[in-house]
Amino acid sequence: MAGIVNVGGVLAVQRLTTNVTGHFAFFVDEMFKLHFWQGFIYFLYIFFFFLGSFVSGMLTEFVARKNERLIYVLPVIIECTILLLVGLLPARVIKSNPDTIAFSLLFAMGLQNSLVTTISNAVVRTTHLTGLFTDLGIELSQLFFYKSMQKRIKLFSSIRLRLTIISFFFMGGIASGILYSQINLRVLVIASCLLATGLIYDSIKFKLIVLKRRLRAPGS
Repeated sequence: MAGIVNVGGVLAVQRLTTNVTGHFAFFVDEMFKLHFWQGFIYFLYIFFFFLGSFVSGMLTEFVARKNERLIYVLPVIIECTILLLVGLLPARVIKSNPDTIAFSLLFAMGLQNSLVTTISNAVVRTTHLTGLFTDLGIELSQLFFYKSMQKRIKLFSSIRLRLTIISFFFMGGIASGILYSQINLRVLVIASCLLATGLIYDSIKFKLIVLKRRLRAPGS
């Protein structure tokens, strides 16, 4: 998702839409230049990413008290809806409202990043690569020092996870770049459909697991 949104956002509105590090630097630069309105726009980029993270956290905590298995469903549905609506907007609307599009995509990525961080116990970040490459570098260096088999197995597992996420980020970005040349920002519709497919797959998989347990239970 993040790879698709990152490249699609840059190509469509020339804005970073999956992280806010660069926006913070531009915000400070514009404020020092006394360009307060442009500085405020960069502040809003940061704020909408934060707002998405906040909303995701609130929904996660609320749903966890009702049904812990469904903690990710509402944030994913909201993200799906945002990507779908933005992807279906006419090209002229996107070009005339680049900041609004960026706000929407940053909010969606804030939702995603917060959700994945929560359900992975802060092990995984998915919307940007800075932390992933940092963790990957640390873990690769640790291979030279940790000799016990148990620790090395754990390290290799974590390294595979980082490499998998990085690879899919790149594949999403490449796919987005190729598809954008054909269908413009409607590439986000594909991203939305992939998210929806993931929800459906998870629901079916869970029901099958429950069914198998019931069939294996004594007296079934």
